[in-house]
Amino acid sequence: MKQLFVLLFFTFSMFSQKTTESFTSNKLGTTREITVGLPSTYELNPTKKYPLLILLDGEYLFDPFYGALDYGTYWDDLPETIVIGINQRNSRMEDCRFNNDNGLPSGKGADFFEFIGGELLPYIEKKYRIAPFKIIAGHDTTAGFLNFFLYKDNPLFDAYISLSPEFAPEMESRIPEKLAQSKKAIFYYQSSADGDIRQLREPIKNLDANLKTIANSNIDYKYDEFQNASHYSLVLYSIPSALYQIFDSYKPISSSEFTEKIVTLQSGYVDYLTNKYDLISNKLGLKIPVRLNDFKAIEAAILKNNAYNELDKLAEIADKNYPKSMLASYQLGLMYEKKGDAKRAANKYQQASQLEEIGNLTKDMMFDKYDSMKSLTQKK
Repeated sequence: MKQLFVLLFFTFSMFSQKTTESFTSNKLGTTREITVGLPSTYELNPTKKYPLLILLDGEYLFDPFYGALDYGTYWDDLPETIVIGINQRNSRMEDCRFNNDNGLPSGKGADFFEFIGGELLPYIEKKYRIAPFKIIAGHDTTAGFLNFFLYKDNPLFDAYISLSPEFAPEMESRIPEKLAQSKKAIFYYQSSADGDIRQLREPIKNLDANLKTIANSNIDYKYDEFQNASHYSLVLYSIPSALYQIFDSYKPISSSEFTEKIVTLQSGYVDYLTNKYDLISNKLGLKIPVRLNDFKAIEAAILKNNAYNELDKLAEIADKNYPKSMLASYQLGLMYEKKGDAKRAANKYQQASQLEEIGNLTKDMMFDKYDSMKSLTQKK
């Protein structure tokens, strides 16, 4: 019974950051229910900022998106993300209204558009710690509507997840035109299925064909057409595909990345690591310390290719990311050891033994390394 209580308490604490609140909108002239999902560690990291995901159709898209992010975060494949779901259960058609003549939001649709950009986003950015990376997602009617944000000269969102969209007039040509001209890095994802609503499939395929002609390195585009899926089940297939497309650069170094991209390099292993984390910072607006496993991957590539001088540069990065740990001194000790300078290696391993343990690097390991190198100097 005690174990069950602990399990229930732990489970509750992990998901207790999900809350629902009423947001009063002057633009809409009413209150709108929003669901807020904060990372489980939000209160433990008072200076950390998080990407933002805005969900249209939040009443049914919130849980599958939140669950996928929670799972990906557990394995550190996806970053912790703040999720805001807008409840549109009784208002989605009015929220997404547009003018058939000019293909732009009109009436309640124009109000809803301004509500998101002019009221909800400023409120969220003031209340929560938001990183400069924002995503918006929707399904069919709302998936079409979210594309209106791309029409702005400086789009509010950095990534768009459009699940089986229903387009406004001329959207199939306007979206490619806007993306082709974009000077801002934008991720764009759309999906359909062989069992999708028939009248939606042709416009989606037309947009896909148009988007594939774009020659703009700022645009990261992906289209999925799922087999044996319906208009509704495609959502569950799409969510992880879209999230892993958008956050691909965030993932730790995988075994395939190591084998195919890193160990095959002639040189520049540390540069590869630096560029990887610069990409995370520049594209996703996230500043994270270099993962220990990524250090080990680069170290392994350096050792395999006998590029021992690069351990010096790796030590500089270690000192910057983990200044109180033994990691940097260990890397220098390893460099001198591999280059046959046992005296300097022993000195660095001794320094490392006085610093904080990290990962699989322990004081006992450093003492053993020191003794080994010291014995070589004594033999000489």
